[in-house]
Amino acid sequence: MSTIPLDTRLARGTAPGVGARVLRRSFDALRRTIAMLREWRWRARSRAELARFDDRMLRDIGVTRVDALYEINKPFWRI
Repeated sequence: MSTIPLDTRLARGTAPGVGARVLRRSFDALRRTIAMLREWRWRARSRAELARFDDRMLRDIGVTRVDALYEINKPFWRI
């Protein structure tokens, strides 16, 4: 008759808690990725909105047309 180990992780050579740490790191990486995608999306929308501003609106917020064009033409992944 063969015996069945009580903790299959130990039988596979993995210490207890290792799976939870790996899962937590994976979850943290996923969370950071989602946050980064949200930030990129916010930048793209903000720059698109800035592109719709006329000169009077830019003056109201204290931005020159040159500064606005510089910001508008940046890729979404750049700060």
